[in-house]
Amino acid sequence: MHLTLETVRTAMLAAQGLLSPPEKPAQKTDLLPIIRQMGYLQIDTIQAVRRSQNLVLWSRLGDYEVDWLEELHAEGRLFEYYAHALCYLPMEDYPIFRGFILNGGRATKYWKKWAEQHPELIAWVLEEVREKGPVCSLDFEGETLSTGWGSVKHEKLALEHLFVNGHLMVSHRKNFRRFYDLRERVLPDWDDTDALDPITGHRQLILKTIQALGVAREDWLTTYYYRAKYGLLDALEELVARGQIQPVDVEGWDKPAYIYSEQVGKVDAARTGKLDPSYTTLLSPFDPLISDRDRALDLFNFDYRLEAYTPVKDRKYGHFCLPILHQGRLIGRLDPKAHRKEKRLEIRKIYLEPGVAITDALVSDLRNTLRAFTAWHGLDTLEIMETYPVELREALA
Repeated sequence: MHLTLETVRTAMLAAQGLLSPPEKPAQKTDLLPIIRQMGYLQIDTIQAVRRSQNLVLWSRLGDYEVDWLEELHAEGRLFEYYAHALCYLPMEDYPIFRGFILNGGRATKYWKKWAEQHPELIAWVLEEVREKGPVCSLDFEGETLSTGWGSVKHEKLALEHLFVNGHLMVSHRKNFRRFYDLRERVLPDWDDTDALDPITGHRQLILKTIQALGVAREDWLTTYYYRAKYGLLDALEELVARGQIQPVDVEGWDKPAYIYSEQVGKVDAARTGKLDPSYTTLLSPFDPLISDRDRALDLFNFDYRLEAYTPVKDRKYGHFCLPILHQGRLIGRLDPKAHRKEKRLEIRKIYLEPGVAITDALVSDLRNTLRAFTAWHGLDTLEIMETYPVELREALA
């Protein structure tokens, strides 16, 4: 099968749940299928507007109750672990990540050294969790350690160490705060004999990545879940031989891409023009569609960098810019700020990409999207401060 870049974009939008607007009001039961479709839901703390994990779901579901996500977690439908970054993952994927944990997991040099220096603290924190049940870092009062991300209590580092190494799990969150408990209390029926070996787990993540992207290039397969490149070519060869994936040619690419065999019909529908990108929405900086910045540039010609950690004087676009998806293209970005006490959403700046025309359809769709975004935040007023080009501001009024 020979594919154009347009086909690859359309197939990816369909696989990511971003091809067309939601067909019905969201229900709690819609969240888990969307997370399964993406493979994971990255968790982040920034609150210029609602947090990334909520934004990613809103982009696909429209207006929904943000509490549903923490409820699903507390009900045991999701678990937290490091996939692309710290993520919510469907509970059925726990055997994959438990297998990685049992075989060294994320045991970096930093964590090994820190654990060697604090064995008594780690043992004490584990015993505290064992005796007191789900705990959060606020339940401990200890000395702080200065890190690149600020000051962190030693006990919090111990909790994180025990979490990373699989002794603890996050049983639930309350107002975003993590509560840790023993793994055997969170998953009392779990047996480590059900954990996948790392090679099998790695192959499963390759399959999940291809499913989530619709069409996947070789170099995208290690960045979606952040897995090592070692053994990738052997894994692809085996999955092709089994008939689980198929290689395809894409215009302008000198290496094959891959599609999931059960999605051939959808990719072919994209190829023959039967799928029509008709959606306008805003994306989180951590949305899996654009979290691989090189992929976003190669496929959508969209050069994006999060500037939240860039000094203000060096920012080009803004603190927490959200990419604008319009009818299959990433056509711009905007920098929002929710003023919750004033019940006001401020759009500091909107930038359209060079060459994007201000059409009636774009103006109407973007205006409706901004109004929906404002309402979902429970805010009453929308203010647009600056736009580039300047005439867009008047058109959106």
